[in-house]
Amino acid sequence: MTFGDKVRDKRHEMGLKQEELAKKMGVNTRMISTYETNKSRPRGLAGYQRLADALEVNVNYLLTEHDLFVAKAEEDYGYRGKKGAEKLVNELTGLFAGGEMEEEDMDALMFAIQEAYVIAKQNNKKYTPKKYLPRSEM
Repeated sequence: MTFGDKVRDKRHEMGLKQEELAKKMGVNTRMISTYETNKSRPRGLAGYQRLADALEVNVNYLLTEHDLFVAKAEEDYGYRGKKGAEKLVNELTGLFAGGEMEEEDMDALMFAIQEAYVIAKQNNKKYTPKKYLPRSEM
């Protein structure tokens, strides 16, 4: 079941219209429509949490492991971190397609690569030239 299917099904189960869910979340109706058609997702973990609260579900219902990784990357490293994480997930998912590796081994490998991505991002922060650092870090 896709993210959009989960949102739409839960909204229908609650008997809400898109407008009502949007008002409950504090967003416009178009945003709910883009969620339900899988054109966009909430920004960061806080956005997922607001949607989960509005739908009265646990945030884990809405998130896959990949979604959580991408949302965390966006929260920690901004837009570029999010795009890098999405690219990594998409490339790794394609790598596993049609393979004969056990599911738990694929999950372990995916987790290890995601961890390596986060460590690389953290290490790269150390080498930012001084002229680009905020004054508080100098």
